[in-house]
Amino acid sequence: QVQLVESGGGLVQAGDSLRLSCAASGRTYSNYAMGWFRQAPGKEREFVAAISWGGGDTHYPDSMKGRFTISRDNAKNTVYLQMNSLKPEDTAVYYCAVGPYRGSSGWSRMRYDYWGQGTQVTVSS
Repeated sequence: QVQLVESGGGLVQAGDSLRLSCAASGRTYSNYAMGWFRQAPGKEREFVAAISWGGGDTHYPDSMKGRFTISRDNAKNTVYLQMNSLKPEDTAVYYCAVGPYRGSSGWSRMRYDYWGQGTQVTVSS
């Protein structure tokens, strides 16, 4: 069982930056990846970024490249999502998730087994 706790969300103005954290605890896989997703009201969940735990391999959809950066601190079992130049359309609940890493060519086949409760990010115009 893996527990994930997100933090760092809040209310910011357009153009601001925010860093989200996701702390993992419990039994994790020997080689796993962690991802960030978001879901805005009335919209489907959207993939934001992912990172392998050991190798630092990262993956972003094209729509997230440039303003969002995922990183991790293995010593703290924590993954971060740095968000810059925030826009009102970035308003959503942001979730982190963990699943077995499938290699750099396997991001499209990632399966996320455990999810956090989410942290709200609200960007005002």
